[in-house]
Amino acid sequence: MPNSSSISEFLLLPLADTRQLQLLHFWLLLGIYLAALLGNGLISTAVACDRRLHTPMYFFLLNLALLDLGCISTTLPKAMVDALWDTRAISYTGCAAQIFFYFYFVSAEFSVLTIMSYDRYVAICKPLHYGTLMDSRACATMAAAAWGAGVLNSLLHTASTFSLPLCQGNVVNQFFCEIPQILKLSCSESNLREVVLIIFSVSLGFGCFVYIFVTYVQIFKTVLRMPSEQGRHKAFSTCLPHLAVVSLFLSTAFFAYLKPPSISSPLLDLTVALLYSVVPPTLNPIIYSMRNREIKHSLRKVLQYTVF
Repeated sequence: MPNSSSISEFLLLPLADTRQLQLLHFWLLLGIYLAALLGNGLISTAVACDRRLHTPMYFFLLNLALLDLGCISTTLPKAMVDALWDTRAISYTGCAAQIFFYFYFVSAEFSVLTIMSYDRYVAICKPLHYGTLMDSRACATMAAAAWGAGVLNSLLHTASTFSLPLCQGNVVNQFFCEIPQILKLSCSESNLREVVLIIFSVSLGFGCFVYIFVTYVQIFKTVLRMPSEQGRHKAFSTCLPHLAVVSLFLSTAFFAYLKPPSISSPLLDLTVALLYSVVPPTLNPIIYSMRNREIKHSLRKVLQYTVF
């Protein structure tokens, strides 16, 4: 049996068995990737260039767009190369790097989504204290904490996972390297430490979820008590996109990692992985721009400036 010291590469799960389907997947993934780059790039450019969007809400939206770019860029380019050149190998170091960066961007993104719910809570439920609680220093500190926590969390998981002895081969049943699939290759009696870390991270994630849920209960109570219909509409237009993004992020991740093992199969795992790794980064810019007039106006200015 091979062990971790003798493994120099891993074999990823191919997206298709036939050459025609592989090329079809390449063009499909290329289209999705370009759409994600365009959407998140436009959001980032609009927020950075339009001084009217230099507010805490859009500052955290800029962070979210950058994290989405990083997240989708960690998985899709390698998958596209494999589909185009009919390969499936990834080096040991490349696999570790992919796990580190993907886990980093996902962890930081969930932290930013949690901070964004706090921002909406303060803006709607404590508007008189908004300038004090969400000043530029506080926003920069919270953003730095989110990115830093992502680094620490990812470093712990990556180091723990790749310190395990691997005795179940080198075939990863996924189109990119992820921790649950690497754990399946480890000796069953030695992965308790990483399982404990995963349970701890899931507990933290659940705590963030509870916080977001309680926060939005308070927000909706406040919004429904507003006497002005225009005020209610403006509040909902800033809250509903964030709530939709959180729901999309959590629903795909929870289904991927909490689905019963009895319904697990390579095809289902592949489909679910595409959903939670590709769909949120691609749809987030669309969700945020649909009901937000400021974003729409800024995007028009960016596109007009680009064209002319």
